[in-house]
Amino acid sequence: MVEIKPNFRELIKNKEWKTLKNSLNLLDVVQIADLIEETSEGDDILLFRLLSRELSTEVFQLLSFNDQEHIIEGLAQNRRKLSNLINDLDPDDRTAFFEELPNEISQPLILLLTPEEREVAVRLLGYPEDSIGRLMTPEYVAVKPNDTIENTFEHIRKYGKDSETLNVVYVVDNDWRLVDDIKIKNILLASPQQRISELMDNQFIALNAMDDQEIAVKVFRDYDRVALPVINDEGVLIGIITVDDIMDVEEEESTEDFHKFGSFHSAVSNPLKERIFNLYKNRIFWLLALVFMNVFSGAAISSFEHVIQSAVSLVFFLPLLIDSGGNAGAQSATLMIRSLAVGDVKLTDWYKLIAKELAVSLLLGVTMAVGVALVASFRSPEIIIVVSLTMVLIVVTGSLIGLLMPFIFTKINIDPATASAPLITSIADICGVMIYFSIATWYFGI
Repeated sequence: MVEIKPNFRELIKNKEWKTLKNSLNLLDVVQIADLIEETSEGDDILLFRLLSRELSTEVFQLLSFNDQEHIIEGLAQNRRKLSNLINDLDPDDRTAFFEELPNEISQPLILLLTPEEREVAVRLLGYPEDSIGRLMTPEYVAVKPNDTIENTFEHIRKYGKDSETLNVVYVVDNDWRLVDDIKIKNILLASPQQRISELMDNQFIALNAMDDQEIAVKVFRDYDRVALPVINDEGVLIGIITVDDIMDVEEEESTEDFHKFGSFHSAVSNPLKERIFNLYKNRIFWLLALVFMNVFSGAAISSFEHVIQSAVSLVFFLPLLIDSGGNAGAQSATLMIRSLAVGDVKLTDWYKLIAKELAVSLLLGVTMAVGVALVASFRSPEIIIVVSLTMVLIVVTGSLIGLLMPFIFTKINIDPATASAPLITSIADICGVMIYFSIATWYFGI
């Protein structure tokens, strides 16, 4: 890819469309999708328009949602190509795309569908958001128990080209209720005169269209299937879900869980494409707020000027001790943020972790205290006890703050990813100054 990109840029610049189209045909769909996503706006539309009808559908389904939306906008003037693209999309992929679009954009696109495809799209979009029904496709192969293997192959040859997958063939009764599913391998190895009923064991797993998508993810993971049938409450087979759809959902669910604990209910912006002002707006509040919070650190130091004047050597260890508290807090917060993100801990588990974090931070503090005492023994032996005690207390305090902050921010719907780390550092700084000079005041009897 690195070698051919300059060629494509040169071909576009020189408007050598025929050569460009031939060069695109030498690439596979993944390479073309990568090329379009990495090409500047405007040129990406040109590349997409040069693709054949079949190739454009395959490439479109590999693009990110933002790029898909951009392509749709770019094809607005080419109604025929836009209509072909929307109609050729797999029903499940089309549904996933439509549900992300605002109504004012999706409705005109739905009107471009043929009556048959529009009926499918409306039916799938009619299922609740995040339900299994939104994921399924009606494109599958189903046979009857009395069909022979020979007849089954004829049926597959006739209708299989439109099926999402041929790894599994589904068996239904006269009312289209699902009675079994059979792997294509078993059908291939059977005698042509055998009937489908002879291969059935009536042991199958099915999903309900109204269930949540997370259930589908769990079933696929537990049973290691490439496809699963979807039924309604009456047991009628209405679609299937394939493993590639579940992989997309699993990624989305993981991202959504991370966003929920971090109070990100909208998609994470791509910093390469996001506007400068939006990036600025997302970060400035906490940075500005922390500027004013740090005033308290300065005020705390000012209130202990008499202590500093009595033992100037205290100043040498101030940055080391304060940074240790912030580092311990940030470390603890990172662990909690990750645990919340992957679901290892829940908001209600905060109190269970305090005792454990207290023990761990105490061990960390004592170990670090030994190190700082060693440094003090060479530089300022008279304050060994002060810096050692301070190190233990600062590390414990910072760690507990780092433990609790992600829980607190998540509870009050504030993003801990942008707020926790800087706020923990600021709070640890203030607490560290107070602890350090309070111990010094007590120790020196000032």
